Amino acid sequence: MTGGVRLARLAPPLTLAILLGPLAFGLAGTALPALGYLPDLGGSDFTTQHFTELAEVPGIWRSSLLSIVIGLVTTLVSLGAVAGFVASDLGTSGFARMRRMISPLLSVPHAAAAFGLAFLIAPSGMIMRLVSPWLTGLDRPPDLLIINDPLALSMMAGLIVKEIPFLFLVTLAALPQTRHIETMRLGRSLGYGRVASFTFLLWPPVYRQIRLAVFAVVAYATSVVDVALILGPHLPPTLPVRLIDWMNDPDLEARFLASAGAILQLGVTLVALIAWVGLERAGGALAGLMRHNGRRWRRDMALRALARTVMGGSAAIVFGGIAVLALWSVSGLWQFPDALPSSFTWKSWMQALPRMSGPLGTTFSVALVSTLIALTLTILCLEREYETGRGRGGGALLLIYLPLIVPQISFMFGLQVLSIWLGIDASFPALVLAHLVFVLPYVFLSLSDPWRAHDRRHDLIAAGLGMSRTRTLVRIRLPMLSRAILTAAAVGFSVSVGQYLPTVLIGAGRLTTVTTEAVALAAGGNRRVIGVYAFMQTLLPFLAFAIAIGLPGLVFRNRRGLRV
Repeated sequence: MTGGVRLARLAPPLTLAILLGPLAFGLAGTALPALGYLPDLGGSDFTTQHFTELAEVPGIWRSSLLSIVIGLVTTLVSLGAVAGFVASDLGTSGFARMRRMISPLLSVPHAAAAFGLAFLIAPSGMIMRLVSPWLTGLDRPPDLLIINDPLALSMMAGLIVKEIPFLFLVTLAALPQTRHIETMRLGRSLGYGRVASFTFLLWPPVYRQIRLAVFAVVAYATSVVDVALILGPHLPPTLPVRLIDWMNDPDLEARFLASAGAILQLGVTLVALIAWVGLERAGGALAGLMRHNGRRWRRDMALRALARTVMGGSAAIVFGGIAVLALWSVSGLWQFPDALPSSFTWKSWMQALPRMSGPLGTTFSVALVSTLIALTLTILCLEREYETGRGRGGGALLLIYLPLIVPQISFMFGLQVLSIWLGIDASFPALVLAHLVFVLPYVFLSLSDPWRAHDRRHDLIAAGLGMSRTRTLVRIRLPMLSRAILTAAAVGFSVSVGQYLPTVLIGAGRLTTVTTEAVALAAGGNRRVIGVYAFMQTLLPFLAFAIAIGLPGLVFRNRRGLRV
């Protein structure tokens, strides 16, 4: 038995341990202090007193309800836009263009996209500058609460423009597993419009494939911290923001309240998921009624135009926001309502780069190490699956998604307590492990479909020529799947760069990244410095995706047959 086969056998249990171990210990480390048991802080008896105190906190139920609404609305709009666009443009040149834009859109971290949106829609933002004073008659910013509005509209917009590319990506992965071309042709031949054909015939099997990814979006939107700090309401803030405030309270007794709140956050996400299942059933019943009423729904141009507008608008907002961030980072004097700065300077970059060197080094090293570990484990797991011939089991897939469905804040508190108890808090290995919990699922999900689609006849030919399994993997399969592997690595790298909460809690303020520094600057309001940090936060994943796209074409430029 070769060493490669042994490693492949060990990889699945090791991967599950890395995914589920921190999750289980983290939930336990959160639940025990919530019930009053934390001996290091004097809690030696179990009690429900902290839940009682939590229920009496002013505005806590409004914060919880707001988190649920944000999760449901964000997911509903994002999924509706993706489904509408796929229905209206599947197989067209516009669909191909949007598909090519997926990588750069995914490379933008949530925090950077939130800053970009804020710089666009703020009362003194770029949009208001472009229409003033010739259209609005304003020579000073209007007194409007657009950012941090109490209804969280700006926060939901920031989440929507980032979740649309993710849901579009998983939909693209699900389409080849259905006979989408024949199905759409069948619907059109029966006289149905494009949207109706997609909704009645193709959407049910596609949605079954992406359902767990949709659940992950619901869970993320209800528990996100960094976007809420940048765009979310303040009085009261969303529930995750309140939990972070309690965790950072100098009074250590607030840790008990924070742990109880983290359990509440778990319940809030569960309620949102149950409500989403209810929306699924209501949507299925409505589609059934529409399907059986005999109408063909041919006049769908307005709906198709709306879907294209939302998809194109989300991409324009992300790219436009990044462009405005870059512009602010090199701007000199820029008074309202001038559309462009009166001067340009590198002063902000020159001042920020020396301070950024430490966080930048931590960001790069943690992202690189966690991505390499995730990529190695993923390849070994898929190789084991490939050798045994076992398909994509539903239970295994659910376990892979579990760290994405369980709110980060509900188990990261417990992991922080555990890391302090073990004496490994603010250490590089602990931070890598915390990032790996979230990097590994995305890498696995990005690479699994291309790996499973690999033509096994190449391996049979290699075996016929006397090559071992390990040599076949190294010499045949890895080169042929190099583009998919590098793309999965770029996805994992960008996920690590964008991690805020694990870095704040496990890094304990001593290990900082570009993301944590950028979010911390949000309270300061210095747009030039924020522009520098947010643009740098975007640049790292963008370079990773650029390497993933360009390197295979450069290395294998004389071997076009290796394209998959």
